[in-house]
Amino acid sequence: MLSDKVKELIKKSRIVSFESWQNYPPEVIAIFQQADDAGKYLTDEEIAKIKTLVPSLSGGLSQGKVLRDNVNEIVFQARAVVLDANPNILEPGGGLYPPPRAEACWRDFWHFLRCISYGVGGQSINYTSDRGLGYMEQLYRELQVPLDAMVLGLEQLKVFSLREFASDRQEDLKPYFDRLIESMRNFSPVS
Repeated sequence: MLSDKVKELIKKSRIVSFESWQNYPPEVIAIFQQADDAGKYLTDEEIAKIKTLVPSLSGGLSQGKVLRDNVNEIVFQARAVVLDANPNILEPGGGLYPPPRAEACWRDFWHFLRCISYGVGGQSINYTSDRGLGYMEQLYRELQVPLDAMVLGLEQLKVFSLREFASDRQEDLKPYFDRLIESMRNFSPVS
């Protein structure tokens, strides 16, 4: 059972912010915000609507769609690397034991890629919320989440996501992943 403190931190751990996206019409920001509020990827209909409103975002939105369409396989591959690198992590005494802790970790990977897809779609590397990341750091500390495994997972999300794109596009996409990876690397380690 989660404590009231943990439940409150979960609510506050909103790591995406569209505050700096002043170059786009409010209607576009609202579409991204509604998707984030619902914890979902942009739908094809939402992507088409944004492309109509801001045609210059077409390339980024198409790339975000690739991430969305391949999220399950990307997360599965990242998960496999984390488990290979940490063979006892799912065992009693491991950082992702009992099984609901591991499921929450893999779910976080799915959501991390969702958040990255917003940055890619909006062509804004500045898509994270320092406040939300601060709350996530507190949440991870409270739950004693193994940060090294989470950072490794984010790094692998990057590796496997980039494989979905031609090599000439990969360099342009790396900063979106690095933004979140570097933020999490700066979390205080769990003592």
